[in-house]
Amino acid sequence: MARSGRYKVKFRRRREGKTDYMKRLALLKSRKPRVVVRRTNRYIIVQFIGFKGEGDEVIAYAFSKELEKYGWPYGGKNLPAAYLTGYLAAMRAKKAGVTEAILDIGRFPSTKGSRLYAALKGVLDAGIDVPHSPEILPDEDRIRGEHIASFAEKLEEEGSLERQFSDYLRRGADPKIISEAFESVLERISAMSNG
Repeated sequence: MARSGRYKVKFRRRREGKTDYMKRLALLKSRKPRVVVRRTNRYIIVQFIGFKGEGDEVIAYAFSKELEKYGWPYGGKNLPAAYLTGYLAAMRAKKAGVTEAILDIGRFPSTKGSRLYAALKGVLDAGIDVPHSPEILPDEDRIRGEHIASFAEKLEEEGSLERQFSDYLRRGADPKIISEAFESVLERISAMSNG
């Protein structure tokens, strides 16, 4: 591989596909904190990161597993959970003095209406200014989880609700009333963050 003197080995994080340094530099040039949204197979992570010379500094952080403390039994990887995680992180960032930021989705593909942009919508609704295009944000119905509720009702008619939503049902959560649970958790987050 690196046998001649002309070959230059790329940075390790670039080789591993973790960091796009050109995009990172462009984000850092804005001199605003970054809203870093990452998704795993089970959770959503939203961080507000500030740049310092010796390294990045985490200003505020929220992890979708934390939503269980607020009464969210529907898992951490769906679209409503992404919105609530973004909202929770933004409320914490506001307490730390953040008023504006710039979105960093890393190397994830930019897909209109995705969980990444649902987290962005939560940040925006909490009152932090982030430059964006309104077309990329998911619909209000999807943010409240009404698509999950209608799908659950359809599966219940077919008799396959238990197979598709076994994790929710095992936790005692009815997927047909996810919208009501979303509203109550959102109120709890607002009350705890403001109080």
